[in-house]
Amino acid sequence: MCRPRRLPLVPQIEMLTLANHAEVQNGLLYLSGAGWDRVTRAYKEGNKPRPQHFSIALSVLVPWSETNQRHEMVIRVEDEDGLHKLMEAKANIEVGRPPGKVPGTDSRSPLVVTGIVQFPKAGGYRVRATLGDEQRDYAFRVIDKVS
Repeated sequence: MCRPRRLPLVPQIEMLTLANHAEVQNGLLYLSGAGWDRVTRAYKEGNKPRPQHFSIALSVLVPWSETNQRHEMVIRVEDEDGLHKLMEAKANIEVGRPPGKVPGTDSRSPLVVTGIVQFPKAGGYRVRATLGDEQRDYAFRVIDKVS
């Protein structure tokens, strides 16, 4: 027996990932080197590691009843305990109803945040995305390779 799909009542973070490069063009999310969970910083002893460049990619699922309204999203990069914030970005997501959209259908809104972060030490970190009451985390590790 096939059950009807339960539609969300509020916008939801459908996907959250890290990538070497990400961009949104014409409503499509393009990812290169995505889905990683560790960064290896190679540097010579006595030198400081270089800042890391990366992209945070998200897809937000917006129900029909929440289109044409602003929804605030906050994206943070922080240590695994949430005590030290290394980066923060805020965005307002507002999805309109395009002509011909079937009434009652959800819409997707892709979003990319690109940053350069100097991680203070090796260890665990996370990206925390907050949309309304929903919160989604993506954990990763920074590993040092000193030569």
